[in-house]
Amino acid sequence: MEARTILVAGTASHVGKSTVAAGLCRYLAERGVDVAPFKAQNMSNNARAVARANGDGFGEIGVSQYVQANAARVPATTDHNPVLLKPRGDGESQLVLDGEAIEHFAAGEYYERHWERARETAEKAHERLAATHDVIVAEGAGSIAEINLHDRDLANVETARFADADVLLVADIERGGVFASILGTLELLPEDVRDRVVGVAITKFRGDRSLLEPGLDRIEQRTGVPVLGVLPYDDPGLPEEDSVSLPAVGSAETIGDDDGVAPDQTVTIAVPRFPRASNVTDVEPLARTRGVRVRFVPLDAPLDADAVVLTGTKNTVDDAIAAREAGLYAELRAFEGPIVGLCGGYQLLGERLANANVEGTGDAETVDGAGVLPVETRFSPEKTVEAVKRDLDGCGPLSGASGTVSGYEIHMGDSEHLADLDRPFDGEGAAAGDVLGTYLHGLFENRIAREAFAEAVYASAGRARPEARRDRESPYDRAAKLVAEIDLDALGL
Repeated sequence: MEARTILVAGTASHVGKSTVAAGLCRYLAERGVDVAPFKAQNMSNNARAVARANGDGFGEIGVSQYVQANAARVPATTDHNPVLLKPRGDGESQLVLDGEAIEHFAAGEYYERHWERARETAEKAHERLAATHDVIVAEGAGSIAEINLHDRDLANVETARFADADVLLVADIERGGVFASILGTLELLPEDVRDRVVGVAITKFRGDRSLLEPGLDRIEQRTGVPVLGVLPYDDPGLPEEDSVSLPAVGSAETIGDDDGVAPDQTVTIAVPRFPRASNVTDVEPLARTRGVRVRFVPLDAPLDADAVVLTGTKNTVDDAIAAREAGLYAELRAFEGPIVGLCGGYQLLGERLANANVEGTGDAETVDGAGVLPVETRFSPEKTVEAVKRDLDGCGPLSGASGTVSGYEIHMGDSEHLADLDRPFDGEGAAAGDVLGTYLHGLFENRIAREAFAEAVYASAGRARPEARRDRESPYDRAAKLVAEIDLDALGL
């Protein structure tokens, strides 16, 4: 092992670990350091298809490591997140090792039967990265102080040990109690891991830094661990790692409404909140489009919006049943604006889901779809995982768009046309009228598709679109500026 590993661990979930890790990756890459991201074990349904480390096709990793690889300016591979757990409901998760889906397991079964294999997989991936890079920025998961899991905490405790890592502890001040969380975390760590903590970074600070100084001094005196930086509150705009940032099932939330555009120049895209939603980051580029508001809505809410996007789902069959029972099917059939279905959302727009017992948790052979696209999806145990580039021939809600788009596919099941339909993506996908479905995740990260959809939504709503403004600084560079508030010399970086 040659590389130095910095483990970015947290006092809790959602304290800013992913942002700090991405910022460190970009900061170091900008200074000529050969840096790579790593997360031994991730739990997320926001995944990306990337090259497998062994060169054999494509595999899945969590979106945060894909983002961090981009920040580090290295091609993302499955070594960056060798163990991925994808929740599917009913206490089960799909286990993905080295990018390959293994099987669905309950938590207890995973820890009893598969954790040792997962640990070995993670350690070998780290060894490969350490042999080819100078610095590894590893991201922990949740809290490093979960004492009930310390004997099997792969992303935190075990990573610190097998990677011989220095630990940077991240604590969020926004919710209050930051000093108690720092002290409690350090007190609860195993002694050997506690000795690896080289400093603390406090995130999401608003206000006068001088008012914080007495607390910083006391926590350093009490613990002997220096506070290396206080990061101001800022959201660089990186894709969200998991569903923690989503509104709870049954509630609503709007994103993208902070651009200062007058209400009469805005449009709203409704995104029904599936119980098992996945790859919801697909709609984030729309929320960053000036004048566009993306509103997550409960399945039983009226589609009072200018357009609808159905995101992916880890379990299309069970979410289709939930959508039908909640009245979403009737809303979709009556809706008169543009509709786009992505992956599981595409499948749900069709006439029916065949071999449903392969994908769902019930025994039903066939489950009805919404019936707004004449397609049928048939499930099988095989899973498609690949990065793709396709020629877009705009039609339906993407009319007028043409050019090459890139993205990725992660899905079970294939969809067959039941009528003569437009195929917008090199023969893939389906469009009829104002409805379009595709398996292409990352569609709206492509400017030509995003702009075409925004134009279609504004035209359908009969509103004038506001003047576009120059794109803001890249989220990677904004994250790097944030971590520059940390005393990186004290970290040896």
